[in-house]
Amino acid sequence: MVRRVTTGIKGLDPLMEGGFIKGASILVTGGAGTGKTIFGLQFLWDGLKKGEPGVYITLEEDVEDIREDARRFGWDFSEYEKKNLFRIVYYDPLQVNEMGINIVDDIDKIDAQRVVVDSVSIVGMMLPNEMQVRKKLISLINSVKRTGATSVLISEVLDSEEKGLSRFGVEEFVVDGVISMYYFGIGEGVSRSMMIRKMRRTNQGTNVYPIMITEKGMEVRNDE
Repeated sequence: MVRRVTTGIKGLDPLMEGGFIKGASILVTGGAGTGKTIFGLQFLWDGLKKGEPGVYITLEEDVEDIREDARRFGWDFSEYEKKNLFRIVYYDPLQVNEMGINIVDDIDKIDAQRVVVDSVSIVGMMLPNEMQVRKKLISLINSVKRTGATSVLISEVLDSEEKGLSRFGVEEFVVDGVISMYYFGIGEGVSRSMMIRKMRRTNQGTNVYPIMITEKGMEVRNDE
C-alpha cells in the first residue's frame, strides 16, 4: 500500500488520492502572489498537528517575516520551535555547494518528516548553466529522500515565463510531482488557481482549480 502524506489544504488531498506519496519531492511553482509560501507553511503546520516535525528553509525571506506571515493564519510555529519539533532556517545562497549536507543536518536534528525549501530558484541563480542546476537539484532531492522526509520545493516563475513550469526549465524533471499556481489581477479583483501538472503513482485531478485564501489558510475549490 502506498503511504500518503496529507497537505492540510482543504480540497486538495481528494484530488491526489489522499495526498503526496510519503518521501516524495513536490515542486510548487508560480509567479509572485500566487500563494506558494502559504502552501509551504500550511503543509508544515498540518504535519505538526499530526506529530510530524518539520523544517522550513528560506534562501530569501527573513526568518521573523516568515513567522509573522504564518501568524496571520493562526499558525504559531514558535511553540513548536521551543519543543524542538520545528525549525525555520536561513541559508546563504552563496553556500549552495554545502546545501545538501546542511539540509540533512537540519532534518536529523529534529527527525523532521516534512521539509520546505523556498526557493530552489535562488539555487539555480547561483549556478552557471542548466546542467549544473539539474545536477544540484538531483543531489539536493536525493539527500532529502534518503532521510525519508516529504519535501515541498518552491520555485518562482517570472511573469514573462508564466507559460513554463519553472524558472530554469529543469526543476520539473527531477521531482515526483508538480503543482502550478496562478494569479490573475483585474482591477480590484484577484483570482488564484492551481493545476496538478504531475504526480507520480497518483491518479490526480486534471482541471484548473480555483484557490481561496481565507483567514484559516488556503482552500482549493472543486465543484465537480
